Amino acid sequence: MEINKKEATWEELLGSNHWEDLLEPLNLDLRKLILRCGDFCQASYDAFNSDKHSKYSGSSRYGKNSFFQKVELESGSDYFVDTFLYATSRVDVPEAFLLHSYSREAWDRESNWIGYIAITSDKVSKANGRREIYIPWRGTIGNFEWINVLDPELGWLTIYTSDDSRSPFTKLSARTQLQDRIKELVSRYKDEKLSIKFTGHSLGACLSVVAAFDLVENGISDIPVSAFVFGCPEVGNKAFNDKLKTFPNLRVLHVRNVIDLIPHYPSKLLGQFFTLLQVGMERDGEFEMKVKRSVGLVNKSSEFLKDECLVPASWWVAKNKGMVLNKDGEWALAPPFEEDIPVPEF
Repeated sequence: MEINKKEATWEELLGSNHWEDLLEPLNLDLRKLILRCGDFCQASYDAFNSDKHSKYSGSSRYGKNSFFQKVELESGSDYFVDTFLYATSRVDVPEAFLLHSYSREAWDRESNWIGYIAITSDKVSKANGRREIYIPWRGTIGNFEWINVLDPELGWLTIYTSDDSRSPFTKLSARTQLQDRIKELVSRYKDEKLSIKFTGHSLGACLSVVAAFDLVENGISDIPVSAFVFGCPEVGNKAFNDKLKTFPNLRVLHVRNVIDLIPHYPSKLLGQFFTLLQVGMERDGEFEMKVKRSVGLVNKSSEFLKDECLVPASWWVAKNKGMVLNKDGEWALAPPFEEDIPVPEF
């Protein structure tokens, strides 16, 4: 399988030339950037507390200061988590969108952790000659019932635009949290070369496309804004697609598997025609690893590897599912460390 080692500028990797001559075969540097975005997405899944028995169900298991260390992100020290983003909904949405604890003492009854803003460290930014801002949005947990919510106003869009005065975490909508923080970061790093990259899978992909579009439409015109999305359902109609193409600093790259059905939802019969530039699965011959990755990652939250690989299925779990023997001799869910307790940020 041929490797594309063309020297590409950072701007070209972000889509300034619509990734011309970088996709087939896939450019090695672009491949690494896509993998990095995928790792940020995976971190949002790995950190999410989906155990409804926990008082902290729906939050991040890990606080900002130790986030990348605890999700064991490769080269995690090159980045820091600046902000956690939280979401709520004005309407009832499937549990795959928002989880709520069984406990009456839950950390929050209206909101869920939905993503974060990560930034390259000072050392890395200085070495690269640019400051990179990443916004990974968390995808859905569990089944795909959410995809049947075809009306955006009753589905993923309400997650982006809703606020709830009852919650200290979502007095501002996820949209407002994001936009306010990005304005602050642009001001903080005004003397540096900036780029903004959204990324997400499934629900997170929808949010990435909409948030990137929203950011550019509302004033970010001189900074490259890209969305690297995975398994993204069709977002918006033809008018949305046409408008997106008018922004010279906005690009969207869609990574999908050929067999994945989610990118075909909702049906085009419903008038959804939004198209993304796609990086398809390479099928010409045997699979060949182009970037060193552990095969064990395949089974991190699935069961696809053959038994002879000796990797158990869905191995990313808390020890004893978070249960500990307390001082009273009772087995109970361990409370989070102080640094991992959710704290309102807006």
